Amino acid sequence: MKRFIIIVIVSSFIGINSAMAWAGLGHRTVVEIAKLHLTEKTKENVAKYLPYDITKDATWMDKNRLKSPWPYSNDWHSYYYDAKLRHDPNRKIAHGDTMRALDLADRNLSMYRELSDSAVVYNIRMILHFVGDMHCPSHCKLINGRDDKGKVYFQGKKHGSFHGFYDKMPSAIYGNISPAKLAAKLDTYSKGKIKRTCKGDHHEWAKECMRFTNVIHQWNPNNGSQELRDDTIELSKELIDTQLRHAGYRLAHLLNKYFGE
Repeated sequence: MKRFIIIVIVSSFIGINSAMAWAGLGHRTVVEIAKLHLTEKTKENVAKYLPYDITKDATWMDKNRLKSPWPYSNDWHSYYYDAKLRHDPNRKIAHGDTMRALDLADRNLSMYRELSDSAVVYNIRMILHFVGDMHCPSHCKLINGRDDKGKVYFQGKKHGSFHGFYDKMPSAIYGNISPAKLAAKLDTYSKGKIKRTCKGDHHEWAKECMRFTNVIHQWNPNNGSQELRDDTIELSKELIDTQLRHAGYRLAHLLNKYFGE
């Protein structure tokens, strides 16, 4: 019965509801998880720059990635790694990648009081979004891996791409659940486990993401024109849950680091 329910959700959402992708449900859930772990001081300081529910800006970077004056940010939404699970910035050397974006935001927000208000707002939006992108399986790309832009087939139906298929995975698994409810469902770690999850910096977290998300290429090593495994959604659920959860905890950790004093 469990498998049947998941398959029904996939049929309903992957092919139809493109708005509820990782960029929608996934990104908003990451921010909702983070909100559960922000200190009162962090909330107070962030509200000076974003005086509204910060979940609203979870997808701001996606919506404005091609607009002037930010088209350079289009390359920031993914990053590449090699067969030895090492970050390789060369594929996006001209404009940078997700890791470059997080480097910039981390440096800027570490001295946010020296920045203009508009610069602080932009960098908060970067952190809200790119911590999520760093953890998204389809944004953490294996060099010389599968063609994630070619058409894929799942249970006999054609989909836009392997990348797009995974972007829609949270909605495929959970359907119309609200980001706040999904965040509450996924917020299961103890304080000690959250502390261990947030140990290190975003480069160390990326190494974990590269290692964890590489499994999607092992499940479906075929090229983009072939059929995906029928159990791809079921196989992916634990991975997606973990990545959303870790992204939310780490986002809260960073915001508390910048704004908690």
